[in-house]
Amino acid sequence: MSQLLFLGSGSAFTVGDENFHSNIFFITKTGKKLLIDCGSDLRFSLYREGFSHRDITDIYISHLHSDHAGGLEYVGLTTKFDPQCEKPNLYLSHDITAEIWEHTLSGGMGSIEGNITSLNSFFNVHPIDKNRSFRWEMINFELVKTIHINNGTSVMPTYGLFFEVNGVKIFITSDTQLCYEKLQNYYQAADVIFHDCETSKYPTPVHSHYEQLVKLPEQIKGKMWLYGYQPGELPDAKTEGFLGFVKRGDKFVIQNNCVTVKHSNILR
Repeated sequence: MSQLLFLGSGSAFTVGDENFHSNIFFITKTGKKLLIDCGSDLRFSLYREGFSHRDITDIYISHLHSDHAGGLEYVGLTTKFDPQCEKPNLYLSHDITAEIWEHTLSGGMGSIEGNITSLNSFFNVHPIDKNRSFRWEMINFELVKTIHINNGTSVMPTYGLFFEVNGVKIFITSDTQLCYEKLQNYYQAADVIFHDCETSKYPTPVHSHYEQLVKLPEQIKGKMWLYGYQPGELPDAKTEGFLGFVKRGDKFVIQNNCVTVKHSNILR
């Protein structure tokens, strides 16, 4: 069996130790782990689930915001100076690769004692080309380009993931505005969807808000888990047709063409 373990399920500005950034461990039946996004509070969420930097060997980054990429400094530096660690593999779209060092990491990682460094000093970098897919542990991961932020001149590169494992097709949106019509084929093809969901009283224009998602077709809501939400009271998503909200520590076990959930002990 394989599983998705949510190290956290919160938004960028989640506070407190009951939830963390929405970073995910995809764990194969052999125990190999792919970290899907690497937020700046990763060191806390790893520790809370009994892991450390030594458990991180492969990382996928969806976009450059700190709740998805800010933890790379922690991972890169701790693994570099730990003799028990090899350089982690880093998978990310080629357009993100071109920016991540200069715009996100070089300030804190550009110099170490006696050396000037680069991204390759800390990671085995695997830029994903315009075909938008990569293979890891015999699984094909397709990058799904979403619209997270359009600054009026360009769209910030942001990519969710679509993949199949043990007969189950999974769509993880990462951060996105609601792009149902544009990405309808992925919504329909997926057996399970993990969807960005803002719950703020004052919605921003760069995430899918719960009040938008609740208007989706019942068939789509019926296979959708919600994550990436703000602290505070949550709507009763199950009564409105969703599978529910993901909580920190929830494990989604994937085997025999189905997904079963092992909930964390966080109050629901």
